[in-house]
Amino acid sequence: MVRHIILWKLKDSLQGAEKQAAMEKAKSELEALNGKIDGLLSLHVTITQPLPSSNADMLLESTFTTVEALDAYQIHPLHMAAATTYVRPLVETRLCLDVKE
Repeated sequence: MVRHIILWKLKDSLQGAEKQAAMEKAKSELEALNGKIDGLLSLHVTITQPLPSSNADMLLESTFTTVEALDAYQIHPLHMAAATTYVRPLVETRLCLDVKE
């Protein structure tokens, strides 16, 4: 099994209701990938209000059957559409941790 964890810091220009709506849309579009991509076991996005000690706005946690399944997900058209349309335009900083368990 492979865990794929992403932390995003959103652009400072996003504030208040606009930021919340953008995060909710990104969460919805990414979580809609569950069950649609071979080898993707689970995908969840956390957008709840972080504690003041946090320096990220959104968290994606996903699991895959194999490293090859993660690689295929990265270039899958459904993932690319969601990421390009609903995530990348919002993001200032992205951190990734992939772990084979």
